[in-house]
This record gives sequence, C-alpha cells and structure tokens, in this order.
Amino acid sequence: MELNPLNDLYFMKEALKEAQKAFDLNEVPVGCVIVCENKIISRSHNQTHRLNDATAHAEVIAITAASGYLGSKYLSDCTMYVTLEPCIMCAGAAYWAQFKKIVFGARDLNRGYLSLPKSILHPKTEVVRNILSNQSTKLLHDFFKNKR
Repeated sequence: MELNPLNDLYFMKEALKEAQKAFDLNEVPVGCVIVCENKIISRSHNQTHRLNDATAHAEVIAITAASGYLGSKYLSDCTMYVTLEPCIMCAGAAYWAQFKKIVFGARDLNRGYLSLPKSILHPKTEVVRNILSNQSTKLLHDFFKNKR
C-alpha cells in the first residue's frame, strides 16, 4: 500500500505557512488553504489591517478565491484547512460554500463557532479538530505576547 503524502498534516502545514505570513505582516496569524482533489486551489491569511476590512479573514478570502478558481459558489468537493477554529462569520461563509470537510488547528474559545449551542456548519461537512494545534496556538500566543 502506497502512503499518500498529501494528507491533513501536509495541508495544515501549508495553512501554517500562511499564518506565518500574517504574523510577519503584523496581522493576527491565521492561515487557510482550500484543497480540491489533493490540489491547493486557494490560500490566504488574515488581512484585516492591510485591507482595512473587518471581514478580510483568511477563510473568507480563501473561499472567494476558491469559488473563482472553480467557477462555483459551492465547494462541496473541497476541504478547508485553517489554523484557528473558524469564527461565527467564517463558519457561516463555510456553511454557504458547503465544504466536504473542514480541518482546523487551535480552538478559539472566545469567538469560535463551537461556542454556539448548535453547529452552523452544513450538515454534510465533516470536521477534524486539533491538527497541529500546538503550532497554531504558539504562533497566536507569540503574536499577542508581542502586542502586550
């Protein structure tokens, strides 16, 4: 049996590269990649300060790019990898995109969608948690430590 190197760990490492870009640009370090058929079709990081746009979260930018790439508002054959649990806004966008799967690293106990009493993701969306969560959490911790 051949081992597939393109797995959740591989793609989450790519999302972490995006988070590092955000960190280096003094943005909250969240990164996202969207994958379809083992190919990254979009990647982004938070850009709220650079774009002066409160909605310029990594997930929203990546969803827009992936939809443009596929020519479809539905991403039902795609997986979104994001370093931080999506906030309620991003989870809502993911609902409308109808992802096959969402994989995230660190939990967001303050603003994450899991804080809601009922999931707002599409019922067919599979969720995988805590992939490279320590690395994601460390990047966020280091960012906010430098802000204090």
